[in-house]
Amino acid sequence: MELSNVKKIAIVGASEDKRKYGNKIVRDLLSKGFEVYPINPRSETIEGIKCYRDIEELPKDIDLIVFVVPPEIGIQVVEKAIRMGFKRLWFQPGAGSKQIEDLVKNNGVEYSIGRCIMIETSY
Repeated sequence: MELSNVKKIAIVGASEDKRKYGNKIVRDLLSKGFEVYPINPRSETIEGIKCYRDIEELPKDIDLIVFVVPPEIGIQVVEKAIRMGFKRLWFQPGAGSKQIEDLVKNNGVEYSIGRCIMIETSY
C-alpha cells in the first residue's frame, strides 16, 4: 500500500496507556507530522487529542484507518468502515484474520495486514 499521500490517520484501539501499541502508534505518527484521530469508546482524549468513540464520528476525509485491536473486535469495525465508504485499512500485526482479509478483498478495499505502520512510515 502506498503511504506517500496519506495525511489523516484514524487509530482503532488507540490507548491512553503509554505501554500499549495503541498509544505508541499515536505518538509515533504525531511525531512524523500526521493528523491522528484516536478511536476508543472509553477515552475523551489521548495524547492531548480529541478521541472519537466510534468510526461513525470521524471526518469523512480520513485517508487511512489503522487497526490495533484483536480481529474479533476489528471485524465489526471493518464492516462499518466499508459501509461508510472508507477504502484504505491497515491491520497491525495480530489485528488481521482470514475473515477480515476475505471481507476487505471482496469489497474493493486497499489494505495491509501484518505490517507495522510505525516501520512503514519511517521511509
